[in-house]
Amino acid sequence: MNTPVIGVLALQGDVREHLTALAAAGAEARTVRRPAELDGVEGLVIPGGESTTMSKLAALFGMLEPLRERVRAGMPVYGTCAGMIMLAEKILDPRSGQETVGGIDMIVRRNAFGRQNESFEAAVEVDGVEGGPVEGVFIRAPWVESVGAEVRVLAEYGGHVVAVRQGNALATSFHPELTGDHRLHRFFTDMVRSAR
Repeated sequence: MNTPVIGVLALQGDVREHLTALAAAGAEARTVRRPAELDGVEGLVIPGGESTTMSKLAALFGMLEPLRERVRAGMPVYGTCAGMIMLAEKILDPRSGQETVGGIDMIVRRNAFGRQNESFEAAVEVDGVEGGPVEGVFIRAPWVESVGAEVRVLAEYGGHVVAVRQGNALATSFHPELTGDHRLHRFFTDMVRSAR
């Protein structure tokens, strides 16, 4: 029972890449679309994609409240890019009707690093991840404007916060699942093991 069961919220976004990265990191990875599937996992990844669409689909599939309850109860959760926005307590420039799951006491700015054609890759030193910097893929990426006292900043890039952790919740502005470097997924898998 040392293999943690980790779900990927499979409503929209780069689900397959996260499933592959989690399996490589030693987890049993499965898709989660409905509340019953959420009950069967020990941790959850909220992938990158389009945060407004993800918020609307989560509401449509009856997932917002179950997600909020599990995150409040301490289920380990990791959000990348749009997933970071979903884990924010507040969005600076939300689209109409956009809701979040919450879980990290932070204010996030959507598309802060620019539009799709301004996407880039950069080496990012992440506190707690050994072996040198990780390759950060920034695609219409958010950044963290401010954090509460309980939030630990794990990485900055260009003077902006791009990785944070609060308790069992982890978030990055960038997409580690697109690089073939599975250290952040291993870091999260270890968080899930520790939370047992």
